[in-house]
Amino acid sequence: MDNITRQIDVNIANHFSKYKEILILLGARQVGKTTLLKRLYPDAQYLLCDNDFIRTNLEKYDISVYRQLISPQNKLVVIDEIQLLSNPGRAAKILYDQIPNLRLVITGSSALMIKHTAIESLAGRKIDYHLYPLTFSEYLVQQQIESTLTDKIFTNQLGEGSPQSHPIYPYDLSSLLETVLLYGLYPGMISHPSDSTYLTNLVDAVLLKDLLDLHLIEERSRGLQLLRLLAYQIGNLVNMSEIADRLDIDVKTVKRYIQLFTESFIIFPIYPYAKSGRDEIGKMPKIYFWDLGIRNALIQNFQPLAVRPDTGALFENFIISECKKINIYGNYGHTFNYWRTRQGSEIDMVLTRGQTLIGVEIKFTKGKINRSFSTRYPNAQLKLVTSKSFFA
Repeated sequence: MDNITRQIDVNIANHFSKYKEILILLGARQVGKTTLLKRLYPDAQYLLCDNDFIRTNLEKYDISVYRQLISPQNKLVVIDEIQLLSNPGRAAKILYDQIPNLRLVITGSSALMIKHTAIESLAGRKIDYHLYPLTFSEYLVQQQIESTLTDKIFTNQLGEGSPQSHPIYPYDLSSLLETVLLYGLYPGMISHPSDSTYLTNLVDAVLLKDLLDLHLIEERSRGLQLLRLLAYQIGNLVNMSEIADRLDIDVKTVKRYIQLFTESFIIFPIYPYAKSGRDEIGKMPKIYFWDLGIRNALIQNFQPLAVRPDTGALFENFIISECKKINIYGNYGHTFNYWRTRQGSEIDMVLTRGQTLIGVEIKFTKGKINRSFSTRYPNAQLKLVTSKSFFA
């Protein structure tokens, strides 16, 4: 396939050669869902739910109206931002069940609306895909720095082989890494490089829009306060009770908001690994952001790495989010955890798949691997990822 610029491209482009089920593409606003689909399916008919005429007619839930909307010659239809409908699942179900051979693609920026309204009525009729902010490799390709996509941050670093310790690049990798750690990997950063104003506006206008529109959070200011507290704590254990006390709200509300932010593709939790033993801490998660530009905009800190106290946490968040994106796009099937004992021994990222167990130490500069994990789990592999070797 020519012009591959996202690592999910092949899966999306080949969907209907494998499946007849609805293709559902989920992701946060502004991560490039519509752009990707228009590039891969340029001849599809697009029904944009933010168009009043389209939305009004789709909300009639009448197959005769739908047949008038859809061109008989068009066998592939994309319903964009379907969460704007009052009952998106019902609309998709009518189209899928009553128009034979129709290839249907729907997108949604709010996982909540899709999960809570559409999924129940589309059981057995759909296959979900998730799109996230750019991977580092996608960023390099879209910047025309590299010509082909790679998943080597995940496969080379964490596979069976040993990556080259200090590879030589025809570009300044450390400078590119700093830009990504500060300004993130939203596709908009390609045309707005190192633009903190763009990111601040993205947070203000877009970040919580779906949750507010759906009345799933009561106060925008309280939601942003919680996200800011989480932004300051990336890489640390998150104590729900402490957060509730600081925000003067109950723990149930904190947990509900965190779940909403997770399902809206803003953050993701990592839970502790504990196969056995009493001294592993078993409850508190760590919270990371899918995009560091959003995280830094929340705390309004775009200072260079040389003067930041959180450089290590930024790099840790970057590596874990990169690995999660590639794991999902490549269907590698790893489970992600962290490991920590009451004595303070810690492994930043633990990957499990079948009988394979990998402990990963993430250090911005050089560091040593914590051997206590392999003492507890003798069959585990241990890996060290640094800013010098992560793209080997």
